[in-house]
Amino acid sequence: MKCPHCGQNLAAGSCASCGSEVFQESLFCHRCGSKLEKAEAKPVAVEAEAEEPDFSKRILCSDGTCIGVVNEQGVCKVCGKPYTGDPT
Repeated sequence: MKCPHCGQNLAAGSCASCGSEVFQESLFCHRCGSKLEKAEAKPVAVEAEAEEPDFSKRILCSDGTCIGVVNEQGVCKVCGKPYTGDPT
């Protein structure tokens, strides 16, 4: 279940009364209002989070004034200039 504010995956369970998906830490069901017990909130499979990119492997644009990174084709994603190997 995703957080409605930040989009992060959160642990979820299901309401024993109506079966709705609820946040695991909820005290009441948002759909039927039933009080949730810790034992009632049965875990629901949480989606595997997408693997985060490794920012240490990115190549910054060689134009000293651009904030972009170089893509697989060897050009900057922001300004479109080809990578020259050293910042100017």
